[in-house]
Amino acid sequence: MAAELHVELVAADRSVWSGEATLVIARTTSGDIGVMPGHQPLLGVLESGPVTIRTSEGDTVVAAVHGGFISFADDKLSLLAEIAELADEIDAQRAERALERAKSGEDAAAERRAEVRLRAVAVR
Repeated sequence: MAAELHVELVAADRSVWSGEATLVIARTTSGDIGVMPGHQPLLGVLESGPVTIRTSEGDTVVAAVHGGFISFADDKLSLLAEIAELADEIDAQRAERALERAKSGEDAAAERRAEVRLRAVAVR
């Protein structure tokens, strides 16, 4: 059996995903990071971007994460996000409309959220 780490992806309002994984890739303020079982302990600030989780079953779970924290120790990874959505939950057409509205209204934060949602759908 391959080495695993336990992952908890939690948003401010709900638990988004929990399970065993072999690799998690996330964007931090220091750059993109890949975490595998046995990784050195870490604590970091999440940037908005897609998070990719390779499950122990060989599936890939992708989520759009908008800010938060990442913590890893003893093969337990916690992603505590302000906002997080699984790519499967994202309506790409709605995200495209939101992006257009944000661009026309010059709302940089809304534009960034829509772009991250669309990138998560594309990675899926």
